[in-house]
Amino acid sequence: MKQKYRVHRVEVRMSRDQARFEQFLNDLEGEVVSVIPNVSPSWTFGGMGARVHYLWVIEKIN
Repeated sequence: MKQKYRVHRVEVRMSRDQARFEQFLNDLEGEVVSVIPNVSPSWTFGGMGARVHYLWVIEKIN
């Protein structure tokens, strides 16, 4: 039998969306296989940093 997966793209701002992302994960039907951040370099007041634009969430459906 083939495994079925869903791929979700979740727009996040890490400083304020923690509760929203947690609720999203809890509302999923299947098992979360992986969470992959899309990260790009950015300038901060302290110098070079990184920014997460969105997350890919891979869900295994039973």
